[in-house]
Amino acid sequence: MAAKVEIYTWSTCPFCIRAKSLLKRKEVDFIEYSVDGDEEAREKMAHRGDGRRSVPQIFINDLHIGGCDDIYALESQGKLDELLA
Repeated sequence: MAAKVEIYTWSTCPFCIRAKSLLKRKEVDFIEYSVDGDEEAREKMAHRGDGRRSVPQIFINDLHIGGCDDIYALESQGKLDELLA
């Protein structure tokens, strides 16, 4: 079974675009929640993400991964594929 990947984004955020690009390159299906002007979605994201209000915020199987730098760090350490399996 594939991992459940969720990402909270802002449509014009370059870090969001970069994080989604990595997931797409790895052919990972993900659920995207746009927080553009949606305060309720942003509050839910902050609640799930230990108070973080920056985007993107990424979750794999309900585990909070963090943002763009965090997912790229996991990739460079060779740990991302394990989480996505």
